[in-house]
Amino acid sequence: MEIFVARQAIFDRRRKLDSYELLYRANGVVNEFDGSESSSATQQVISSTLLSIGLENVLGGKKAFLNFDRRLLFEGAYLSLPRNAIVIEILESVEPTPDLIELCRQIRQQGYLIALDDFVWSPGVEPLTDVANLIKVDVRTTSRPEQERLLQTYQTRGIAMLAEKVETHEEFEWAWKSGYDFFQGYFFAHPVVVKGHQIPTVKTNCLRLLRETQQADLNFQRLASLIREDVSLAHKLLRYANSALVGRRERVESIIRALMVLGEDGLRRWVSLAVLPALATDKPAELVRLSIVRARFCERLAQLTGHPLQEKAFLMGMFSVLDALVDRPLDEALQEVNLGPDITSALLGTAPERDLLSCIYLLTRCNEFGDWDQVERLSQYCGISTGAVSDAYLEATLWAEQTMHASSN
Repeated sequence: MEIFVARQAIFDRRRKLDSYELLYRANGVVNEFDGSESSSATQQVISSTLLSIGLENVLGGKKAFLNFDRRLLFEGAYLSLPRNAIVIEILESVEPTPDLIELCRQIRQQGYLIALDDFVWSPGVEPLTDVANLIKVDVRTTSRPEQERLLQTYQTRGIAMLAEKVETHEEFEWAWKSGYDFFQGYFFAHPVVVKGHQIPTVKTNCLRLLRETQQADLNFQRLASLIREDVSLAHKLLRYANSALVGRRERVESIIRALMVLGEDGLRRWVSLAVLPALATDKPAELVRLSIVRARFCERLAQLTGHPLQEKAFLMGMFSVLDALVDRPLDEALQEVNLGPDITSALLGTAPERDLLSCIYLLTRCNEFGDWDQVERLSQYCGISTGAVSDAYLEATLWAEQTMHASSN
């Protein structure tokens, strides 16, 4: 059975990563539960994919919001999952019948948290709020006066409120000032463009190092000099060169030796990974994690196509959030790094219609959003099975966690 899994970050009021929503479907055609086959497919995802891989590996210790329809709730699919690791998210399509309300009360008594998805008030759904720990409100389809009313009504009852579909900085600012407790959406990847904004010195040094590694022939001595200017980078390089990811038995104790051990391709990859935290010093940590997951995911998709695009795909995924990291328009930020016209055009959406790199990037974004119709279409175009896409994404999340640990201070 082919399995589709994606995750989307949820932040608290401090812009710190709080949890993930895990998105799944039975196939790339039906984008909602149908109460029969889709429910059984969801159970398969929970039992075989999430538990066999391990929630800790996928979530990094954070909670998971999981969508449940009526059938899954009554079949007790949640019972196979640890209560301290998940939030049961009841789909808006679930009818709040008396037996469902009673079941939800029992679920809460068992120690599980319950969230209401895409909440729209009506007298009929009000009983569900009595068993809810959290309510999710679509900020794009719910008027702001209605949102203010919902916040005032339910927060006073001790129910946490989550603003979902937050796509712009202005939407986030309004939702934050209005008092929402949590936020979900891609606002952090689309920062406000500040004209004439000067990049801090540490970010300038990082961009210099990135530009240097994009040269056809690397000058190891010049690179070593740049790295020695930053004790943090020097420490990260030696730590990485001696980590299990490199698999070196003899200890590496000099910068120039570390560069030689990594080689040109390995060095380019390490530089991409090492400078991201410095570029994101004032940004959510999830932004760095997202870029690393995208890099690995794009690389794996490129491998699956059979075309020699792995290195370009890796860099494309890595720098797809560069605008958010340096607070500059993406086209200007990409010029600073000099990634090349093919990667740049794919990220800016100006590539030819059937460009493979562009297709891989679109497939990556659609997978993140859980747009399974597009995942199916783009996978077919790239010559990749949808099951392989899902496997690649799960592998990318594990690799990102391992890499961030190996590259950390």
